[in-house]
Amino acid sequence: MEKRIILVLLTLIFISCNTNKTNTTDLPQKVSIKKVNGNHNFYINDSIFKIKGVGFNYEYRADFENLKKTGANAIRTWTTKYADTILSAAKNFDFKVALGIHIGKELWGFDYNDSIAIKKQYVRVTKIIEKYKNHPNLLCWVVGNELNLLFDENGGLKDVNPKVYEAMSNIVDYIHKNDPNHPVTITFAGVIPTHLKVAMEKIPQLDLVSVQVYAGLETVENEMKATGITKPYMITEFGPKGFWEMPKTEWNREIEEASGPKVDGISHRIKKGLIENNSGNCLGGFAFVWGQKHERTPTWYGMHHEDGKQTAYIDMITKLWTGKYPDNRAPRVDSLHLDGKIATANIKLKPNQTYTANVFASDPNADKLIYKWEIAEEVDIRSQGGEKEQKPNRIPVKVIEEKNGQFTFTAPEKQGEYRILVYVYDNKNKAGNANIPFLIKE
Repeated sequence: MEKRIILVLLTLIFISCNTNKTNTTDLPQKVSIKKVNGNHNFYINDSIFKIKGVGFNYEYRADFENLKKTGANAIRTWTTKYADTILSAAKNFDFKVALGIHIGKELWGFDYNDSIAIKKQYVRVTKIIEKYKNHPNLLCWVVGNELNLLFDENGGLKDVNPKVYEAMSNIVDYIHKNDPNHPVTITFAGVIPTHLKVAMEKIPQLDLVSVQVYAGLETVENEMKATGITKPYMITEFGPKGFWEMPKTEWNREIEEASGPKVDGISHRIKKGLIENNSGNCLGGFAFVWGQKHERTPTWYGMHHEDGKQTAYIDMITKLWTGKYPDNRAPRVDSLHLDGKIATANIKLKPNQTYTANVFASDPNADKLIYKWEIAEEVDIRSQGGEKEQKPNRIPVKVIEEKNGQFTFTAPEKQGEYRILVYVYDNKNKAGNANIPFLIKE
């Protein structure tokens, strides 16, 4: 009996000791930015952390399991709306998270002359910091997104109220005081010297500067060097050429690259702006965007289609981060012609007349291709600064013939601005795309 009692007591002591042990994976990690031998890097505790990151659009079919297969190790967010879910998954899949905090923008009507609104925002942000500062998968804080983005009445860029950055300075100070384990940054739309100069005068204590560049990724180091900023910097968004960087039709509709040339361009710019960037100041960046969003078109930026199918953009970053492509690769779409013309030809069609579109596509695995065609109205209200954009209506049309990448149809009856879109599938969860804006006019 005594032996049994002793055994039970020892068992209880063992359970108690192990229950009270702290799991080291639950502890906050010390993240810092150090310059060693002329090179800035993130360090997690004492180990260098090289970012292989994506902007993570959780609301639009973004998943963690397939992201892990690409070799990614980091996620960037824009808000804390889904932070609990994202941080939990980041722990399971071993991702670090550059956690975005939503900040009011003048572009969207926030008044930085309103001291009460600024105070409410400050209090809200401090609660976020306190809630998440000890999470073991937190990499850094991203306070606000493109706060410098503001347009004048003619559509040109103008300077924001300097009080924007004064308010951000107070937030940065709070983070530095209350969370010594994680760096803090603010993102800027483009590399605009006058914008950065004002910001750095107001927030000299920033740990790093973050810029968001698309076509400009290729020359980002030279542009950053020209600003005179000596702090390290990060690219918090890079990807396809932005819709503001592409040609437009005579009626001011943006022309999107087909998915094949689009990925070629992204790959080239990554090579020039990141891989061959030997300045020692660039900390890496986050590809835009894992998931899907509608911005001018449903395919402009997303690595996925709206139905969740993966594009060649994912294949390309997988090759970059793992050294090899996935076994099954996405169809390559090189171009789309409508009525024998390319998108820059300002295509005008007659209502109720018959026309043919041809898409030129191939598959790296020689898979049989499947085509889906749509005719859509153009976006009614165009978003700015990444604001949510309403997907326009799809228009039913009479299909005359559809075969082998060729689509013959009757043009819409109503005059106006339209876009023809084609999606090319391999029936193995991969897809490519292209589209052309056109005008229906008598």
